[in-house]
Amino acid sequence: MSTAGESCPTLASPTLATGSTAATRPRQRGRSVRLRPTAAFAGTALAFVAVALAVGAPSPLFVLYQQEWGFPSWLLTVAFAIYAVTLLITLLVAGSLSDHIGRRPVLVGALALQIAAMLMFLFSKDIGSIIAARSVQGVATGAAMSTFTASLVELAPERQKKLGATIGSTAPVGGIALGAFFTGLAVQFTAQPTTLVFVTLALLFAAGILVVLASPETVAARPGALRSLTPRLFIPRAARGEFVAALPLFLATWMLAGLFIGLSPSILHGVFHLDSGILNGAIVAVPPAVGAVAGLLLTRAPARTTTVWAMAAIMAGIALTAIGIGAGLLPVLFAGAVVAGAGFGAGFSAMLRIIAPLAPNDQRAELFAGVFLVSYLAYGVPALAAGELIGVVGLLPTALGYAAAIAVAAAVAMVVQIVRLARGVRAEAAASAEPALTPGR
Repeated sequence: MSTAGESCPTLASPTLATGSTAATRPRQRGRSVRLRPTAAFAGTALAFVAVALAVGAPSPLFVLYQQEWGFPSWLLTVAFAIYAVTLLITLLVAGSLSDHIGRRPVLVGALALQIAAMLMFLFSKDIGSIIAARSVQGVATGAAMSTFTASLVELAPERQKKLGATIGSTAPVGGIALGAFFTGLAVQFTAQPTTLVFVTLALLFAAGILVVLASPETVAARPGALRSLTPRLFIPRAARGEFVAALPLFLATWMLAGLFIGLSPSILHGVFHLDSGILNGAIVAVPPAVGAVAGLLLTRAPARTTTVWAMAAIMAGIALTAIGIGAGLLPVLFAGAVVAGAGFGAGFSAMLRIIAPLAPNDQRAELFAGVFLVSYLAYGVPALAAGELIGVVGLLPTALGYAAAIAVAAAVAMVVQIVRLARGVRAEAAASAEPALTPGR
């Protein structure tokens, strides 16, 4: 029974959505080893976390690269933003490919590209090589993002479909945090942090390929694969209303991620005059780490209500963040990161719980491609613009203006979700009163 204002129809099982014979056919080919469903679900989630680890891992290293190679700060921003640009292009072109050829081929290809990107990072000698590696990483992550999220929903135990959507939203968030923090530790305590970080990630991706190959396929091949590569944004009809209503929320949450992942090491260096690997990793890691925990803890909370409180948390947290930056108070900055991070994870996770059930299996990757396309536009474009503004107006005004823009987006998102919550309450009240008003009852 749904809570007032919720929109959570039951997710169709892979078998029902694709037809029992077609859905199971991929599992019957050959005699290769197959993981049990629970193991496949857990292994796929860990492989997704590895992809997100690689997203956060380079951030604490960028400052080291700048100190060693002496390139200007705007190139540092380009190295950050090029990842988002290539990811967005890939989502537009290949976001729905796995709906046609199956999840496994796309995931294996994406993880192989991740290995190539890690090797490019490992052997980079200048900022141009780093930008090239981030470009390849963006393509690999764009191909993996919507496909992994769809796979998790479909591989989740039948009674835990919402768990699949929750992990699909928290895995990238938590992975980014872990990647940044572990890299910070490597910078602080090892002599060769670059080698340790990128060799470890390459090995994790190799293990991920083995997991994917041993997991069952959840989508049968169907025609239209080449046609699906035409750049487009398609949202299934049943999900369009919720998708449009979620746009301000996606904007607020992922602009917040862009602020901390893209600019916070520069803020620590330029405002607080600190060059600590641990602090660089920690300030990047705190918001997504808290967000991942919040998303998991609130899995059973009413999703719509959670989105409202999450936006309030982002507004409160970003206010603390701005105070900490403006007044040079590092503990206040970290407090703001904790509060805003909780709103980030709780809000994004709750929104995916609302949207995920609204698409059938063979359109779910396309739906998530749309979600992540919008999210990474919000993640990359403002950060790139901020990098350009730093050279014009300075770091402090740019950071404070960025924080204000996040607060405005969160306020709009909160109003939209309150309206939809109230509309749901009225609809549920009308539905419960209808039998009593029907003649003859």
